[in-house]
Amino acid sequence: MARPRTTSDEAILRAAGRAIGGHGPAGLTLAAVAAEAGLSPAALVQRFGSKRGLLLAFAEWSASGTGEVFRRARQRHDAPLPALQQALTELASTMRTPEEAANGLAFLQLDLTDPEFRAHAVTQARRMREEITGLLTEAVATGGLTGDADPVRLARAVQVAYNGTLILWALTGEGDLVHALRADIDHLLCVHRPDGLDALDHTDDPPRRSTP
Repeated sequence: MARPRTTSDEAILRAAGRAIGGHGPAGLTLAAVAAEAGLSPAALVQRFGSKRGLLLAFAEWSASGTGEVFRRARQRHDAPLPALQQALTELASTMRTPEEAANGLAFLQLDLTDPEFRAHAVTQARRMREEITGLLTEAVATGGLTGDADPVRLARAVQVAYNGTLILWALTGEGDLVHALRADIDHLLCVHRPDGLDALDHTDDPPRRSTP
Protein backbone atom coordinates (compact mmCIF):
# COMPACT_ATOMS: atom_id res chain seq x y z
CA MET A 1 0.00 0.00 0.00
CA ALA A 2 1.36 3.40 -0.98
CA ARG A 3 2.08 5.81 1.83
CA PRO A 4 -0.25 8.83 1.93
CA ARG A 5 1.20 12.12 0.79
CA THR A 6 1.63 14.47 3.71
CA THR A 7 2.61 17.46 1.54
CA SER A 8 0.38 18.55 -1.34
CA ASP A 9 1.66 19.22 -4.83
CA GLU A 10 0.60 22.86 -4.43
CA ALA A 11 2.70 23.25 -1.28
CA ILE A 12 5.70 21.77 -3.09
CA LEU A 13 5.22 24.04 -6.10
CA ARG A 14 4.97 27.08 -3.84
CA ALA A 15 8.24 25.95 -2.26
CA ALA A 16 9.70 25.54 -5.74
CA GLY A 17 8.71 29.12 -6.54
CA ARG A 18 10.57 30.37 -3.47
CA ALA A 19 13.61 28.27 -4.38
CA ILE A 20 13.55 29.57 -7.96
CA GLY A 21 13.50 33.10 -6.57
CA GLY A 22 16.60 32.31 -4.56
CA HIS A 23 18.58 30.32 -7.12
CA GLY A 24 17.06 30.83 -10.58
CA PRO A 25 16.00 27.89 -12.76
CA ALA A 26 19.56 27.11 -13.85
CA GLY A 27 20.99 27.06 -10.34
CA LEU A 28 18.00 25.28 -8.84
CA THR A 29 18.53 21.83 -7.37
CA LEU A 30 16.06 19.28 -6.11
CA ALA A 31 17.85 19.48 -2.78
CA ALA A 32 17.08 23.22 -2.55
CA VAL A 33 13.39 22.65 -3.28
CA ALA A 34 13.28 19.70 -0.90
CA ALA A 35 14.77 21.81 1.89
CA GLU A 36 12.23 24.56 1.22
CA ALA A 37 9.35 22.07 1.20
CA GLY A 38 10.54 19.98 4.15
CA LEU A 39 10.89 16.83 2.06
CA SER A 40 13.69 14.66 0.72
CA PRO A 41 15.01 15.00 -2.85
CA ALA A 42 13.97 11.38 -3.38
CA ALA A 43 10.37 12.30 -2.59
CA LEU A 44 10.48 14.98 -5.28
CA VAL A 45 11.89 12.53 -7.81
CA GLN A 46 9.11 10.09 -6.96
CA ARG A 47 6.49 12.82 -7.38
CA PHE A 48 7.83 14.75 -10.41
CA GLY A 49 10.45 12.47 -11.97
CA SER A 50 13.26 15.00 -12.37
CA LYS A 51 14.19 18.64 -12.00
CA ARG A 52 12.76 19.29 -15.46
CA GLY A 53 9.53 17.58 -14.48
CA LEU A 54 9.30 19.75 -11.38
CA LEU A 55 9.97 22.93 -13.35
CA LEU A 56 7.34 21.99 -15.95
CA ALA A 57 4.83 21.29 -13.18
CA PHE A 58 5.64 24.68 -11.68
CA ALA A 59 5.16 26.40 -15.05
CA GLU A 60 1.80 24.70 -15.56
CA TRP A 61 0.67 25.51 -12.02
CA SER A 62 1.68 29.16 -12.40
CA ALA A 63 -0.23 29.48 -15.66
CA SER A 64 -3.35 27.84 -14.26
CA GLY A 65 -3.31 30.10 -11.20
CA THR A 66 -3.45 33.37 -13.11
CA GLY A 67 -7.24 33.41 -13.30
CA GLU A 68 -7.49 32.72 -9.58
CA VAL A 69 -5.42 35.81 -8.79
CA PHE A 70 -7.85 37.98 -10.75
CA ARG A 71 -10.83 36.25 -9.16
CA ARG A 72 -9.55 37.10 -5.68
CA ALA A 73 -8.97 40.69 -6.73
CA ARG A 74 -12.55 40.95 -8.00
CA GLN A 75 -13.81 39.63 -4.68
CA ARG A 76 -11.83 42.21 -2.77
CA HIS A 77 -12.77 45.23 -4.88
CA ASP A 78 -16.14 46.18 -6.30
CA ALA A 79 -14.64 48.57 -8.86
CA PRO A 80 -12.66 47.08 -11.78
CA LEU A 81 -9.64 49.41 -11.77
CA PRO A 82 -8.66 48.80 -8.12
CA ALA A 83 -9.21 45.08 -8.80
CA LEU A 84 -6.81 45.34 -11.74
CA GLN A 85 -4.15 46.98 -9.59
CA GLN A 86 -4.65 44.38 -6.87
CA ALA A 87 -4.25 41.47 -9.29
CA LEU A 88 -1.14 42.87 -10.95
CA THR A 89 0.60 43.64 -7.68
CA GLU A 90 -0.25 40.17 -6.33
CA LEU A 91 1.28 38.58 -9.42
CA ALA A 92 4.46 40.57 -8.76
CA SER A 93 4.45 40.09 -5.00
CA THR A 94 6.75 37.04 -5.00
CA MET A 95 9.60 39.27 -6.18
CA ARG A 96 10.80 40.88 -2.98
CA THR A 97 14.30 41.85 -4.10
CA PRO A 98 15.88 42.64 -7.48
CA GLU A 99 17.82 39.37 -7.20
CA GLU A 100 14.58 37.39 -6.82
CA ALA A 101 13.10 39.31 -9.73
CA ALA A 102 16.13 38.51 -11.89
CA ASN A 103 15.95 34.82 -10.96
CA GLY A 104 12.24 34.75 -11.72
CA LEU A 105 12.74 36.50 -15.05
CA ALA A 106 15.48 33.97 -15.91
CA PHE A 107 12.61 31.54 -16.40
CA LEU A 108 11.89 33.53 -19.56
CA GLN A 109 14.85 31.87 -21.25
CA LEU A 110 13.17 28.50 -20.81
CA ASP A 111 9.88 29.94 -22.03
CA LEU A 112 11.50 31.26 -25.22
CA THR A 113 13.69 28.28 -26.07
CA ASP A 114 11.83 25.17 -24.89
CA PRO A 115 8.51 24.34 -26.59
CA GLU A 116 7.00 22.67 -23.51
CA PHE A 117 7.73 25.63 -21.27
CA ARG A 118 6.69 28.04 -24.01
CA ALA A 119 3.23 26.46 -24.20
CA HIS A 120 2.60 27.20 -20.52
CA ALA A 121 3.99 30.74 -20.86
CA VAL A 122 1.70 31.44 -23.79
CA THR A 123 -1.29 30.14 -21.84
CA GLN A 124 -0.42 32.37 -18.90
CA ALA A 125 0.15 35.46 -21.07
CA ARG A 126 -3.14 34.97 -22.92
CA ARG A 127 -5.11 34.40 -19.73
CA MET A 128 -3.59 37.50 -18.19
CA ARG A 129 -4.51 39.56 -21.25
CA GLU A 130 -8.06 38.22 -21.18
CA GLU A 131 -8.47 39.09 -17.51
CA ILE A 132 -7.05 42.59 -17.97
CA THR A 133 -9.29 43.15 -21.00
CA GLY A 134 -12.32 42.04 -19.01
CA LEU A 135 -11.63 44.46 -16.17
CA LEU A 136 -10.95 47.36 -18.53
CA THR A 137 -14.15 46.59 -20.43
CA GLU A 138 -16.04 46.76 -17.14
CA ALA A 139 -14.31 50.04 -16.31
CA VAL A 140 -15.52 51.57 -19.58
CA ALA A 141 -19.05 50.25 -19.02
CA THR A 142 -19.25 51.61 -15.46
CA GLY A 143 -17.64 54.98 -16.16
CA GLY A 144 -14.26 54.31 -14.59
CA LEU A 145 -12.70 54.89 -18.02
CA THR A 146 -13.93 57.13 -20.81
CA GLY A 147 -15.98 55.66 -23.64
CA ASP A 148 -13.24 56.28 -26.21
CA ALA A 149 -10.86 53.90 -24.44
CA ASP A 150 -10.27 50.68 -26.40
CA PRO A 151 -10.11 47.89 -23.77
CA VAL A 152 -8.36 45.45 -26.10
CA ARG A 153 -5.53 47.77 -27.13
CA LEU A 154 -5.28 49.23 -23.64
CA ALA A 155 -5.00 45.74 -22.12
CA ARG A 156 -1.96 45.06 -24.28
CA ALA A 157 -0.39 48.32 -23.14
CA VAL A 158 -1.07 47.44 -19.48
CA GLN A 159 0.52 44.01 -19.92
CA VAL A 160 3.56 45.54 -21.61
CA ALA A 161 3.88 48.12 -18.81
CA TYR A 162 3.62 45.38 -16.19
CA ASN A 163 6.44 43.33 -17.71
CA GLY A 164 8.55 46.39 -18.44
CA THR A 165 8.29 47.60 -14.85
CA LEU A 166 9.41 44.21 -13.54
CA ILE A 167 12.45 44.15 -15.82
CA LEU A 168 13.46 47.75 -15.09
CA TRP A 169 13.13 47.22 -11.34
CA ALA A 170 15.16 44.01 -11.55
CA LEU A 171 17.91 46.00 -13.27
CA THR A 172 17.96 49.07 -11.06
CA GLY A 173 16.43 48.00 -7.74
CA GLU A 174 15.20 51.58 -7.35
CA GLY A 175 12.33 52.15 -4.92
CA ASP A 176 9.58 49.70 -4.11
CA LEU A 177 8.33 47.32 -6.81
CA VAL A 178 4.67 47.42 -5.77
CA HIS A 179 4.62 51.21 -5.67
CA ALA A 180 6.47 51.45 -8.99
CA LEU A 181 4.05 49.05 -10.63
CA ARG A 182 1.01 50.91 -9.35
CA ALA A 183 2.43 54.26 -10.42
CA ASP A 184 3.24 53.05 -13.94
CA ILE A 185 -0.19 51.50 -14.46
CA ASP A 186 -1.87 54.60 -13.03
CA HIS A 187 0.10 56.84 -15.37
CA LEU A 188 -0.94 54.71 -18.33
CA LEU A 189 -4.63 54.71 -17.41
CA CYS A 190 -5.06 58.24 -16.08
CA VAL A 191 -5.45 59.79 -19.54
CA HIS A 192 -8.49 57.56 -20.08
CA ARG A 193 -10.15 58.46 -16.77
CA PRO A 194 -13.08 60.88 -16.83
CA ASP A 195 -11.31 63.26 -14.45
CA GLY A 196 -7.97 62.86 -16.21
CA LEU A 197 -6.28 62.25 -12.86
CA ASP A 198 -4.78 59.35 -10.99
CA ALA A 199 -7.59 58.66 -8.54
CA LEU A 200 -7.24 54.99 -7.72
CA ASP A 201 -7.49 54.02 -4.07
CA HIS A 202 -4.25 52.46 -2.79
CA THR A 203 -4.82 53.02 0.90
CA ASP A 204 -5.55 49.38 1.73
CA ASP A 205 -2.20 48.13 0.51
CA PRO A 206 0.65 48.79 2.97
CA PRO A 207 4.04 49.74 1.51
CA ARG A 208 6.70 47.09 1.15
CA ARG A 209 10.43 47.70 1.29
CA SER A 210 12.87 46.09 -1.08
CA THR A 211 16.41 45.08 -0.22
CA PRO A 212 18.97 46.52 -2.65
